[in-house]
Amino acid sequence: MTSHTAAPVDTPTSKLVAPLGGRRAWAIWTAAVSVYVLAVFHRTSLGVAGILAAQRFGISSGQLATFAMVQLLVYAVMQVPVGAMLDQFGSKKLLAAGTLTMTLGQAWFAFASTFAQGIGARVLVGMGDAMIFVCVLRIAALWFPVRRAPMVTQITGFAGQLGSLLAAGPLAVSLHSLGWRTTYLGAAAFGVVLGVVMWFVVIDSPTHDERRDSIRLRAVGQKLAQVWREPGTKLGLWAHFTAQFSMNVFMLLWGFPFLTKGQGLSEGAASTLLSIMVVTIIVTSPLMGTFTARFPHRRSVAVFAVVLTVITLWTIVLLWPGRAPLWLLVLLCIAMAFGGPGSMVGFDVARSFNPAARIGSANGIVNVGGYVASVTCIVLIGLVLDHVAPATYDVEAFRKAMSVQYLVWALGLAMMWHYRRRTHDVVLADDDYAHLRAGVSRRRTERAGAAEHRGATRA
Repeated sequence: MTSHTAAPVDTPTSKLVAPLGGRRAWAIWTAAVSVYVLAVFHRTSLGVAGILAAQRFGISSGQLATFAMVQLLVYAVMQVPVGAMLDQFGSKKLLAAGTLTMTLGQAWFAFASTFAQGIGARVLVGMGDAMIFVCVLRIAALWFPVRRAPMVTQITGFAGQLGSLLAAGPLAVSLHSLGWRTTYLGAAAFGVVLGVVMWFVVIDSPTHDERRDSIRLRAVGQKLAQVWREPGTKLGLWAHFTAQFSMNVFMLLWGFPFLTKGQGLSEGAASTLLSIMVVTIIVTSPLMGTFTARFPHRRSVAVFAVVLTVITLWTIVLLWPGRAPLWLLVLLCIAMAFGGPGSMVGFDVARSFNPAARIGSANGIVNVGGYVASVTCIVLIGLVLDHVAPATYDVEAFRKAMSVQYLVWALGLAMMWHYRRRTHDVVLADDDYAHLRAGVSRRRTERAGAAEHRGATRA
């Protein structure tokens, strides 16, 4: 049987630089999460600037989608190597590198005047963004007690969404009042300030021993293979894949055009709905964190419930004759926002099945899920819009384009169900996971026992 290692226990306090979960821990987490807020701001800044970007660069819907696609594709591709580097170099160095790269990308985007220059700038933003979130999660995992990890993980997720709130409101106002170049240069300047603060505050580990082995490709490959063999890692990946992408697609690019051009809302109303999504994430994240901490055996059930609710609301909106009423669009945005806390459950699942030395790699693998799904959906929506109604963005065009989400949901739900069953088998067979067995059905227990008996008989 594959060796499984439970989540790490708290380090003895005598070896700690400061107490786990104390003031020092919160100060370090705050400095790191402020950089994550900036990363989310940079990531979502294109959402409210999408129509202006299309006019500035003279591009089609498909080309506009390419901006977001390239940024997210770079982000997704880098997650696994970043996770491996994180386990070797620690959070501080990667946070610094990510902040610098994002800052350069936004400064370049401020001066970009051609499609190719814009693509290059978004590549840098995606590269920098890729280094941030998993670093903050590693800080949360190492600086806080295990029993508080689910809550701190959720708080990390919703704190980052403040960046989306800033993009949906102040950035939109700044673009219209100060212009493209001044707005994006100002955004880049924040990276310099927050990067300096982070460098002087963040400490990688609460222990005195900061020694790390030099990178050996074979060792990195072995570690990634160990992480990937855990069914809990794969369940976390597919939970992130399935729960997050609809919210990402909406907030990063297509939500603003869908609401303004497709549904006829004003830019102010559309920005308000995007802000409602962010507020919903902030409010619901602690609730999801509390639920997953108290009922770890029901984490995947919560994700299934969130995804099915989002699918139901999207189905009603897309089948509604003509433009949907405002109250229905509000419900849709609230439902999609639940996907943020829902996707964070994937990291908590992976944390339960991997030790501290593999947390960076596990988080990197999980984080690939939602962004691969988002890239796929963003591109498909852009291609459908170009095919059915180039540059018009009417309600019928969006009705067809947004329907491609069902393909991604179908794949994600099927894979979640498969790895949920695999993970249950591991929990039932390994005493390290006895605390996760509550609530597992008798039939599942009997099925695992029968499988073990058949194996013993064959042996």
